[in-house]
Amino acid sequence: MHETISSTVPRRQLGRLLTQLREEAHVTIEAAADKLYCSRQKLWRIERGLTSAKTPDIRLLCELYEATPEQASVLLGLAEVSRAEGWWHAYGRSIPAWFSLYMGLENAASSVRYYNAELVPGLLQTPGYATALFLLNRPELGEEERKKIVSLRIQRQGLLARRLPPPPDLTVILSEAVLRRPVPDREVMADQLRHLLAVNQRHNITVRVLPLAAGPPLAAEAGTFVLLDFPPSALGSPSEPPTVYVEGLTGALYLDQPAEIAAYERVWSGLASLALDRQQSTDVIEAILGECYE
Repeated sequence: MHETISSTVPRRQLGRLLTQLREEAHVTIEAAADKLYCSRQKLWRIERGLTSAKTPDIRLLCELYEATPEQASVLLGLAEVSRAEGWWHAYGRSIPAWFSLYMGLENAASSVRYYNAELVPGLLQTPGYATALFLLNRPELGEEERKKIVSLRIQRQGLLARRLPPPPDLTVILSEAVLRRPVPDREVMADQLRHLLAVNQRHNITVRVLPLAAGPPLAAEAGTFVLLDFPPSALGSPSEPPTVYVEGLTGALYLDQPAEIAAYERVWSGLASLALDRQQSTDVIEAILGECYE
């Protein structure tokens, strides 16, 4: 398999976690390389996500770093999928369901661009809206499990208000249909619209509405997606290549090849040309709030 045609996302995440565990264990890169009977340069390339790692090597490093069983499971899962061509992250299969590769990328991003034609994205959901969605779409969840998932979703939003590192710039383009599609409780939807109005005043958050009158955009074929950009490294080059995240019913796709990024950038440009600006979007949200929910 040629590494240049497979996604680098799992390799990069594996390298970050290995580096973190090694440093927490106070093990030098030279000592770790000796454990693997390899050169320092090879281990450095693994930690930078430049090359794949073999499962036996990951097992040895887990022992050396005294990784917990949960941490070892994640690392071994990432090592497995990092060697797959055209891989996708299937929750509950190679990587435990509680571990989200996307959240790690989102937390490291300097810019998050999100298009959704169906729902308010998780980063901007109110607890009431999130709860209503889970009650509707995941009725099999028990109350305690549902509360836990909603709580984690709300906690995740803290990255938008953190001090260090600086919070990412979030730009969300929502179809007008999302704003007019009520969740079962009208007051819950009204609260959600008020929340969108509030966050749209923050310096690092922009909510833009794609009006129904704009007609079907190119994104109708692309579906919901997220574009992630990353801050520059100490050397001035990007610390991570741009990544597109596309979530499905049973897993998620991570795209980071230049042609893939270029395709989604074209879709985003088309959306941005059709969407209302921030103030116009605020006016539309206020109008829908008054017209439909108050």
